[in-house]
Amino acid sequence: MSETGHPHIVEIAGRRVLFLMAVAAEYGDHLKARFTPLFIGVGPVEAAINTTATLISDRPDLVVSLGSAGSRALEQGRVYQASAVSYRDMDASPLGFEKGCTPFLDLPADIALPYEIGDVPKGRLSTGANIVSGGTYDAIDADMVDMESFAVVRACMERGVPAICLRGISDGAAELHHYDDWTQYLHVVDENLAGAVDRLRADLESGRIAP
Repeated sequence: MSETGHPHIVEIAGRRVLFLMAVAAEYGDHLKARFTPLFIGVGPVEAAINTTATLISDRPDLVVSLGSAGSRALEQGRVYQASAVSYRDMDASPLGFEKGCTPFLDLPADIALPYEIGDVPKGRLSTGANIVSGGTYDAIDADMVDMESFAVVRACMERGVPAICLRGISDGAAELHHYDDWTQYLHVVDENLAGAVDRLRADLESGRIAP
C-alpha cells in the first residue's frame, strides 16, 4: 500500500481506499502496520456526519469500514464481511411502511453491498444506536450487529462511492455486563481484520475487485 495526499486514504493497485473505524480501541498493532483510519465515532449519527464530511472533501474510489460487531450465532473473534446492511432503529410500520424501510425512500430494508472479498465469510449486518445483548438478539433479523455500518453505506451511496464492511465478532456469545466483555477479543479481531485487509489488497491487485 502507498500513501496518498489524504492522511486516511491509501493507494492500492491504483485505487484510492479510505479506511474508517469507530474508535481507537478497535485499532490494534496489526491494523496499525497497514493503514491509518479515519475515526468516525460511535453510532449512526456520528458515523453519518463524519463519513459524509470526509467524502465531500475528498472522494476515494472505495470506502472500507472496519471494526467489531456482536453476534449470538457467529464465531467469536472471526471476521465477516457484510453481504447486506440494515437499519434496525427504523420502524414506521404503524403508518404501513415495512419495518426497517425509511419512508419515502425507495430502498429495501436490506441494502446489498457490491463487492465480495475472496475467502472472507459473509453475514447480514444490522446497524442501530443500541448495544445488543442477550435476549435483545431475538428481535433482530441479521447475523451480526453494529452501530455504524448502515450509516457509512448510506453516506457512500449518496456520494457514489462503493463500500465494503468488515466486522470481527467481539461479543454476543454471552450477555454483556461491563466494558471488558467487549474488549476481551479485540486483539484477536485486530489480527483477523488485518488478514481480511490483506485479502482485499490481493483482490484489488488481481482485478477481482475493481471499483
